Amino acid sequence: MEKKTCEFKAEIAEMLDLVVNSLYSKKEIFLRELVSNASDAIDRAKFLALTDKSIAADSPEWKIQIAANAAERTLTVSDNGIGMDAEELEKSLGTIASSGTKKFREMLKEKGGDSLPELIGQFGVGFYAAFMVADRVTVETRRRGGDASFKWESDLSGSYSVSDGERDFPGTSVTLHLREDQAEYLDYWRVSELIRKYSDFIAYPVTFRRVDVPADEKEEDRKAREEREAKPLNTMVALWKRPKKDVKDSEYAEFYRHLTHDWEEPFETIPFSGEGAVEFKALLFLPKKATMDLYMPDRKRGLSLYVRNVFIGDDIEMLLPGYLRFVRGVVDSSDLPLNVSREMLQDDAVIRKIKDAVATKVLSVLEEMKKKEPKRYDEFYGAFGSLLKEGVHIDYARADRLKKLLKYPTARGDAGKTVFLEDYVKDMPSSQKDIYYILAEREADARRSPVIESARKHGCDVLLWCDPVDEYLVESLREFDGRKFVDVARGDVAFGTEEEQKAEKEASDKAAGDLKPLLEAVKGTLGDRVSEVRLSTRLTDSPCCLVSQEHALPPSMVRMMRAMKQDVPEEKRILELNASHPLVEKMKGLDGAALADVASLLYDGALIAEGSPVADGAAFAKRLSDLLLK
Repeated sequence: MEKKTCEFKAEIAEMLDLVVNSLYSKKEIFLRELVSNASDAIDRAKFLALTDKSIAADSPEWKIQIAANAAERTLTVSDNGIGMDAEELEKSLGTIASSGTKKFREMLKEKGGDSLPELIGQFGVGFYAAFMVADRVTVETRRRGGDASFKWESDLSGSYSVSDGERDFPGTSVTLHLREDQAEYLDYWRVSELIRKYSDFIAYPVTFRRVDVPADEKEEDRKAREEREAKPLNTMVALWKRPKKDVKDSEYAEFYRHLTHDWEEPFETIPFSGEGAVEFKALLFLPKKATMDLYMPDRKRGLSLYVRNVFIGDDIEMLLPGYLRFVRGVVDSSDLPLNVSREMLQDDAVIRKIKDAVATKVLSVLEEMKKKEPKRYDEFYGAFGSLLKEGVHIDYARADRLKKLLKYPTARGDAGKTVFLEDYVKDMPSSQKDIYYILAEREADARRSPVIESARKHGCDVLLWCDPVDEYLVESLREFDGRKFVDVARGDVAFGTEEEQKAEKEASDKAAGDLKPLLEAVKGTLGDRVSEVRLSTRLTDSPCCLVSQEHALPPSMVRMMRAMKQDVPEEKRILELNASHPLVEKMKGLDGAALADVASLLYDGALIAEGSPVADGAAFAKRLSDLLLK
């Protein structure tokens, strides 16, 4: 055909200028786009060959080749796919759908070009990314089954030309005449790095060869180069698209290590497919151990996202609820446009559906593990149980499912043993209506706490909430199986049957009348350190304990918030005395300094018993030594 020169439409020229100068945050993306286009061309050829005999007659070894010519500063990406005829060439590279252009320009106008990275593919402009690194691009193509080749060429000055080409076999070659400052893309190692990063799972081999080999190349250098160039740059193995029965555990383990840089094997491998409204493939892993950075706010987290085997980005947080941030893996969806940006992912309906499906699948796996492999579940829970507790607080839709996955140590259980909430409820005595818990910083402190003595006496077990996140669950974990959670160290709590509670209340009221002068004297001695001094129904063996008002913050929460430099108002506690304890009985005969010393020792001892610090350690030690001397 005779060479002809065509002008880009005015709005297309503006679009190309934006692509080159404003759209991309990373120039290296151009290689991903060209390799993806080459892969698509091969896919089309294979598909059309099913019905077109002219295409099926030639079934080559499908491949993509990258050729570098340092002398001429050109980089060529070639494929042996479907190719194009003259009409297709001009339609594909000379125009862009005006509706897409309009939408794209409106978005740029609304948000500003500088804030929109990597939006290629969303509007079909991926090929033009080549102009970010090249000042001229040449395309030579020959339609598979056709008898002529054509050449398209442009320097983005506002026009392009189409003429006869010299390609003598089907497929397409895109040659980039690189700018002087973009010579890095002629280097084998740089190209290899980008292919591994963005196109590792493209289904066809991507190879690299150097065209301008130096005449004086040494023999050993030639052998090393030819050996490198004979091997594909990509692995071509997208494990998530292969049936689980066809993949060895060692292959999953190797991919997990490649993905996470963890030296151990994954604790659990979860391959699954999403079908229905949104179709995707996913390969998820549960690690064996939690890393310290799981709780760091600036830690990168999330899954790797691929679109049709092409890498879009890693650490995509939008694919996972925050409490499942320990999950690692990949998601590959064909329902997303290639090269969607993180900004677009935020509100993408497809992403939200994938996120929902991933969360549901992970919880299903954990529920199955809990049921069939309780020991393995305990291993998992020991590493990541705290994060599941976060989920109760933030994932209201799945809160009930998450509650059934939680485990806690109990006052009656052995140290190191935990129980599910449903098992706790099952073992409750018939007289117990609520679920009891105690908050403490250490399990040992909780087990020794005086406030659980009466619960034990009446056969009621108490959950030991010693994980820092437990304190934040108080408002979220309000009930389970229709039963309220009650803190045994706050407000008025009574244990046992109604008859037992009535009898204890009558005995307490009688003792309170007898000990009223002592209670008032102790309150006067302690002053502002307590809000009230009263008799206790919680205690059986200890002389006293400190409890909080019904809606007050737990002491451990107060300490934590103050450690975080938060301004927390002073919470005055209630000192409860055990009327049947010999020490309390002997206090009735004390007054003045002697009573003040014993009352202060009791108060400080109650603090120590619950694991709280004593305000004046020196004064406490002196009172104790004086008492011992007496």
